[in-house]
Parts: sequence; structure tokens; C-alpha cells
Amino acid sequence: MAAGGMGGWGMLRSMRSRDEISDHRLKHGVARRIVAFAQPYRRDIVVFLLTVIVAAVIGVATPLLAGDVIDAITRGGPEGGATVIRLALFIAGLAVADALLSLAQRWYSARIGEGIILDLRTRVYDHVQRMPLQFFTRTQTGALVSRLNNDVLGAQRAFTSTLSGVVSNVIQLVLTAAVMLTLSWEITALSLVLLPVFIIPARRVGRRLAEITRESYNLDAKMNATMTERFGVAGALLVKLFGRPDAEADRFAGRAERVRDIGIQSAMYSRTFFVAMLLVASLAQALTYGLGGWLAVSGEVSAGTVVTLALLLTRLYGPLTALSNVRVDVMSALVSFDRVFEVLDLKPAITERPDAASVPEGAGTVEFRDVRFRYPSAAEVSLASLEEVATLDRTINEPVLRGVSFKVEPGQMVALVGPSGAGKSTLSMLISRIYDVTDGQVLVGGVDVRDATLGSLRDEIGVVTQDSHLFHETIAENLRYAKPDATDDELWAALAGAQVADLVRSLPDGLDTTVGERGYRFSGGEKQRIAIARLLLKAPSIVILDEATAHLDSESEAAVQRALSVALTGRTALVIAHRLSTVRDADQILVLDGGRIVERGRHEELVAVGGLYAELYRTQFAVADSPSPYADAAHPEPVVIPTREYLADEALPPAAAN
Repeated sequence: MAAGGMGGWGMLRSMRSRDEISDHRLKHGVARRIVAFAQPYRRDIVVFLLTVIVAAVIGVATPLLAGDVIDAITRGGPEGGATVIRLALFIAGLAVADALLSLAQRWYSARIGEGIILDLRTRVYDHVQRMPLQFFTRTQTGALVSRLNNDVLGAQRAFTSTLSGVVSNVIQLVLTAAVMLTLSWEITALSLVLLPVFIIPARRVGRRLAEITRESYNLDAKMNATMTERFGVAGALLVKLFGRPDAEADRFAGRAERVRDIGIQSAMYSRTFFVAMLLVASLAQALTYGLGGWLAVSGEVSAGTVVTLALLLTRLYGPLTALSNVRVDVMSALVSFDRVFEVLDLKPAITERPDAASVPEGAGTVEFRDVRFRYPSAAEVSLASLEEVATLDRTINEPVLRGVSFKVEPGQMVALVGPSGAGKSTLSMLISRIYDVTDGQVLVGGVDVRDATLGSLRDEIGVVTQDSHLFHETIAENLRYAKPDATDDELWAALAGAQVADLVRSLPDGLDTTVGERGYRFSGGEKQRIAIARLLLKAPSIVILDEATAHLDSESEAAVQRALSVALTGRTALVIAHRLSTVRDADQILVLDGGRIVERGRHEELVAVGGLYAELYRTQFAVADSPSPYADAAHPEPVVIPTREYLADEALPPAAAN
């Protein structure tokens, strides 16, 4: 009954996915793209299908030979015995061939399937890495990961389970039905009478199973989201601070209990389905034996024909039930491919031109020429299915920058100040080409960043933010992210420059110490200094400092400031500042408001003018001014790095920040 069982499982899977794919509208040309995608595996697919066809033929041939054995036994005599032996050996040979074909099918299936998974996953992963930052601020991480897992696996099944299943079932059904009708159309017709009795209730069971399965998937997703949030360092801390472990456990247990109940129901529905299938097939066989036996006794058919028909019947129900849902199976595979293609069809915002030029090494010059910029709308960078919304917002965002022009000479320090949302951090993202300007030019070393190779541009620019990210890897691996071929001596030199070498030496594993998720095994100041060491290892000519001492205590801030003084030495610096005391000694201060530079000059000049800068300064320093702690930086009166607000109001585009 193996064939029937496989057909039953196939139909059950189809029923589960029917509602999931019913609302999905395939884009034009999906099938053609799939064929093109499968081109590298065309030879393997052809061989795979040939093995499936031969196996289907063997599956029909075996019952025929079994019937001949029965007839030979019935005839008796010396010749009958020889015939039985000969047929038995032939059946054994077919069994061996079928086993070898099964192994060949599995090998080719695995080769094709795993190859497709490799191609799809690597292409999607590489493509997603090139998407604009706003894509990640809008997209649900779980939905995106699902495209790399569930949908890729669904696409794989198109070439393994679905393709082989359809071909095998069609061939087996046609051959079996043809042989049965040839042997006895009366018995064949009677044996199919019970088929509706099986399929109609099975569909109802399948619909109910689909409902509870969907509920189970939703609950699993919610539990996964809960665990992801609560098991992170920040989430675990919040639960502890508010004393909510018991409430969280009860909430999780409620959902887990419902999943348990659904699991029991699902198991019973599945078992009921297969028991019903076995029962109906057994009843059909009983009818076959009854009518066939009566016809055999009356001499209209042979005993071997009755046995052959009974055996063939077991190979008829499976293909019939599976093929009754073939449209859903094929659509499920097409939908999986279509959902993967949706991601691949999103255009990266930043691309490198074929004739891109390298930024001159050590250039250090930054220039903005009448730069205007707006963040892209949701429809330009995202997918509704990845945000779990019906439609994406197509509203065109208001400009964030409106005609900004300035120039930073090599070795200069320029500060960007102004109220929240003025566009300060946006300027820094345009320099490192996280985004491209809407109009105007940004030049680094005299080269428009859109005409520069991405590698040379990123080599010349280093950024330190208020919450520098560290991967859950060792200190050495995090440092070598900036310079993969760096020696241990270079790592220690960078750590020394960042004022954190003594700390790393005191650790039992030294450079091989794992930093933990997002670097949480270290304090904020220690993590920032490791990030600064990574910057020093990169050795860029331009440094962008964006709230590098935010959320630090006084002692940690002083240590980070000493590390930053080393990082600034001999380099062009662009400082985003909210605490104006930290930028009084900058070579130039640019005051932004509403996306425009409304004032520029040195500290004393701007205070004397009495404009926005002076107003901000008086507001902040109703108390005594704080001293500037950068000694030994690139300027006679070094500058301290400001704190706060970047991540809160400017790292994200307007829609996300609000």
C-alpha cells in the first residue's frame, strides 16, 4: 500500500496549503523564469525523470508477473514449475532494479534539490545585503528569514517531490488503468466505485486539518517572536526589572498548551485519514476478490488475473488521490518561487557603475554641492508581504536636505549641529553612500561617490556611532572585520591605540574572547573602545563621529574620548554634535535647520551673530561650560565627541523614526 500512502500524504499537504496559496496572484513569466533557473540542472533532471518513469513501469509490471505466477501454479505440471521459477527470478530482478532506481532517484533528487537551495539562498542572501538601510528598518526579520528557509524549500520541492510525483503518478495511473481495463473492465469499474467515498470525506478532513495547522503555525510564530525578544539581553533585563517572569511563563504556557492540543487533534485527523484510506482500499480489494473470484469460478477470467487486478488496485488509489490535487501542488511550488523572485526583483538602491573609479588613497577631502535628498517611500524599498501589511505606503517623503553645500579640507574637523531631525546624520550617510543623493553631488577626494568603486570609498571612510555593533564572535574576528589579513601584532596595536589593550590582555582567552550578542559581555565604554580599535585597524582618511560617547558614565566617556583622540590624529573628521561645548574648537561649525545650512563659522563667530547657534548655546549652557577633553588630537584645541539622539531620531528614515 506504499503508493497509496504516498498519494495520501501528497493530497494532505496540498489541502494544508490550499488556503495559503488561493489569495496569491502569480506574476507574469514566473514559469519561464523557473525554467531558466533550472538550466544548470537540466541533465540531472532528465536522468531523474527517466528513473521515475522506469520505476513506474516496474511498479505495474510486478503485479502482472505475480498474476502469471498464479496461473502457472494453477496449470501445474513440469512446465508450470519451471515457469514459476523463471517468473520468480524475474520478479526478484525487478525488485533489485527498483531498489537501485530508488537509490538513483534519491541521489539525483538530493543533488538537484540541494543545488537549488544553495543557489537560491546565496542569491537571496547576497541580494538582501545590498538593499538600502530603510529596507531593514521596515522589514520583519522573521518574514525575511522565512524567504530564505520555507520558500526556498518550497521551491526545491518543485523539482523533487512535485515534479517527480506528477510524472510518476501520471505514468502509473495510465499504465495501471490501461492494464486493468484490458484484463477486465467489469472488475475495474467496480473497484473504482468506492473512490468518491474516500475522496469526499478526505477533503473535509483536509480542510479542518488546514485550519488547525494554520493556527498552530501562527502560535509557533508568536512563541518564536516572544522567545527572540525575551531571550535577548535587553528583553531579559526588562522582564527582570519589572518582576514579570511568572507572567511571561504563564503567557507562554497558554500558547504552548494550545499547540499541544492542536498537535493531538492533528495526529488524530491524520490517523483517521489514513485508516479511512486503508479501509476503503481494503474494501475495494474485497469487491475485486468477490467479483473476480466469481468470474474466475465461472471461467470468464483466470485466477492470476484476479490477483493481478487486486495488486494493481493498490497502485491506482494513490495516484488518483494525489493527481486530484495536482493543480494545488503545482501552484504551491510556483508560489514558493514567486515569493523568492519578489525579493530578488527588489532593486538595490546602491550599485557600482561598470566604469567606477577608485577614490584617491588618503584623499581626505569631502565636498557637498547643492545636495538635496529625500528618503525613498516604502513602495520603493520594501514588500508588503515582508511588512505584513495589505499595501505599501506610496507617499513621497518630504525632502530631508534642501540644497546643502560645504567643503571639508584634509585634516580639518567640521561639526554638524542643529535641532533633532535637521538632517545631520543623513549627511553622514550620504558620504559613506548608505544612500544616494536625490540631486546634487557628494565628492570624496574629488570623485563623485556615485562614480567611485564601493570598496575604495568604504576604505577611506570610518564611522563611530553611539552604539557600535559587535558580532557574536571573538574580539579578533570583530577586529578583522575591518582588515581580514591583519596580524595579531596589528590587532594589539589597534587595541592599544583605543586604550583597551590592557583589558583584553587581562581576559583568560585574550583576543579569542567571545564578545557575546551585540558585545553585551562588555560595558558600553569597553565595547566602544573595541569598535574604535576596529576603526584604527581600518585606518581611514575620513572619520565620521556620531554620538560615540552616548549612554556612558564619566569614567567610560573619558576613556573613549582618549581613544578617539588617537583616531582623529591626522584625519579629516566630521562630528555630529548635540552638546555644543564639544565643538567649540572645530575648524568649522555648520548649523542645520530644516534640511538647510542656516549658519556656518567658528564658535565665537556664531555666538556673536546671535542666531540659532547662539540660542542653542545659551539654552544648553545656562550652567557653566564644560571643558573640552581632547588633548593630543589633530587640532590645537581638540574637540570632545557629543552624545545622544542619533539613533532615536536620525538613523532611521522619517517613516521609521516617527
